[in-house]
Amino acid sequence: MKGGILYSNFVTTVSPNHADEALYDDGASGLGRTLKEYQDKFRGVLNGVDYDVWNPETDPFLPARYSAGRIERKSENKKALRDRFWLRGSDGPVVAYVGRLDEQKGMHLVHHALFYTLARRGQFVLIGDAHYHDGITDHFWHLKRYLNDNPDCHLEIGYREDLAHLVYAGADLLVVPSMFEPCGLVPLIGMRYGTVPVVRATGGMADTVFDYDQSGRPPADRNGYVFHHTDNRAIESALSRALRLWSARPREFGELAANCMRADYSWARPGQEYLDIYQHIRHK
Repeated sequence: MKGGILYSNFVTTVSPNHADEALYDDGASGLGRTLKEYQDKFRGVLNGVDYDVWNPETDPFLPARYSAGRIERKSENKKALRDRFWLRGSDGPVVAYVGRLDEQKGMHLVHHALFYTLARRGQFVLIGDAHYHDGITDHFWHLKRYLNDNPDCHLEIGYREDLAHLVYAGADLLVVPSMFEPCGLVPLIGMRYGTVPVVRATGGMADTVFDYDQSGRPPADRNGYVFHHTDNRAIESALSRALRLWSARPREFGELAANCMRADYSWARPGQEYLDIYQHIRHK
């Protein structure tokens, strides 16, 4: 890899913030000094989402298709999600996790978010992709059995494309508490479906999710909730604010969800950035 950095024309990684972490933090796995030496040819280009695949207006897996202008139809997918996962009918929010059962993903915080949500009369669904058995996977299998009869929780161990689409469309909130995350496609997909992300500010998620209460960006650009540390109180600080907005100010929560849907994280902008890089190499 060091040789590749040395002899390449240009080096990219999948978000600007992850590029900074590689240069100035511990995100380079020992290659930070090399990257600093060649930082004039190093850039982070944010990944994009394929909106032909992840699009609630055309998604074939959804019982009800919708757009930012018809976001009220999202509630039909929420009902379908509850029916599919045998959850009781409820007036509360649905919080979701979609991703690998892996230490990188902050599974201790997912565990805490699950019980925190249930204690506040919410519902929690998880689709956890597990390729092998380890301590984390075994723990969530144990949780699945322990919570099997709970009408407000469903854990699906193993990834299924159709279920993932339904979770993105039917959930109100999506927790992504990763320890590190070079880009973070899950919150970008969630936003496309109007599902508000609750993320840890690491990697590309610091470039894409802007806190509803604390961001300095204009209100129309704010699209989620952000926390920074890796303990239970940190995720509570963000998740509690999200749940409070959902319950106390539903109209504002709907506007926040619509903000998420209007954000453009397609391949249009990063595609142009890659073309610019190739043009730079060609002219140089």
